[in-house]
Amino acid sequence: MSRIGNKPIPLPAGVKYTHEGTVVVVEGPKGKMEQVVPAGIKLETKDGQLFAVRENDSQAAIHGLTRSLVANAVQGVTEGWKKELDIVGIGYRVEMKGKDTVVFTLGYSHPIEFPIPSGIAVAIDGRQTHVTVSGIDRQKVGQVAADMRSLRKPDPYKNKGVRYSDEKLKKKAGKSGAK
Repeated sequence: MSRIGNKPIPLPAGVKYTHEGTVVVVEGPKGKMEQVVPAGIKLETKDGQLFAVRENDSQAAIHGLTRSLVANAVQGVTEGWKKELDIVGIGYRVEMKGKDTVVFTLGYSHPIEFPIPSGIAVAIDGRQTHVTVSGIDRQKVGQVAADMRSLRKPDPYKNKGVRYSDEKLKKKAGKSGAK
């Protein structure tokens, strides 16, 4: 019994969805997304809500996954998704170069140019140490944020690097001298 798969997906006003074969197309105020639905899972609408229904128990493993992917698409076209990153360290900063490139200065001998993929928006605050990655596709937003974080992962000894804003780091003690 899938607890997540049985939860209804609320359809806000202004959101339309069409089911074409194995592809569900969700359209909303922020854009349009396509999501593949595996065979054996059907989507039904009742009372302004969307339900993922499986034909038999052989699809139990993908029932909740399918429901979550469609729910993420619905939320993406209505509210969108965002990830926030903080850049911590002396001299570490970030700036926009044009509309499709972000330049990171992270203590290396050279600045790192990071191209922004289509469908993703990046905003940088005035201090040049806070980056907001946003878009309608949750997977793409998370991947771009993870790629930015991997440019200089947080150091557990000095707490410098690129980290998520809500990430809690545990600072390690350095070498203890011989007594």
